[in-house]
Amino acid sequence: MGVAVLRPRRTQAERSAATRTRLLDATIETLLDHGYAGTTTTGIARRAGLSRGAQLHHFPTKMELVLTAVEHLSERRRDEFVQAVATLPEGIDRADAAIDQLWRIISGPTFYAWLELCVAARTDPELRTSVIQVYARLHETIQRTFRELFSDPTGAHPFFDLAPTFVFAVLEGLAVSRLVSRDPSDAPRVLEALKMLARLTSVAGAP
Repeated sequence: MGVAVLRPRRTQAERSAATRTRLLDATIETLLDHGYAGTTTTGIARRAGLSRGAQLHHFPTKMELVLTAVEHLSERRRDEFVQAVATLPEGIDRADAAIDQLWRIISGPTFYAWLELCVAARTDPELRTSVIQVYARLHETIQRTFRELFSDPTGAHPFFDLAPTFVFAVLEGLAVSRLVSRDPSDAPRVLEALKMLARLTSVAGAP
């Protein structure tokens, strides 16, 4: 008979963090399935396998829950992006790899959950104020990450500061167009054009 291995009991902080993560993941899934208007805290708690009381304890309002979920997932994707680019093997073009990695992130659930909030915020002043605040934090993170991973080879390239905003605008627009476009070649062609532009402007110098 084998000896049973006793696992250490999780601390209250660990249990709380696990509960929050379940709620945040369930929120993203619900936004994708039902949109912002169809998302309810009761439905989120049910999907997460938690009680309504547990949900209210961590996130008293729907708005707080959905905004935290999107920001949380965006930060997680940002960490994945940094890790992927920072560990590229020798000989791989960093700009090309970064664009490919960004597209994998932006064409995934995080962006479409964020898009649901942006559309809803257009006619909801309270939500719009919160979305603007979250976007400001995300934009600052994007700018900081870009400067951590890439340096301007000329020291004063006019496109350098605009580059992350430009790239995100193109990729987010491509993600939106994919909702209605029937041409599967759109994304590869746009990505290749974006990579060519990056090379032509020499934005992505080695750190």
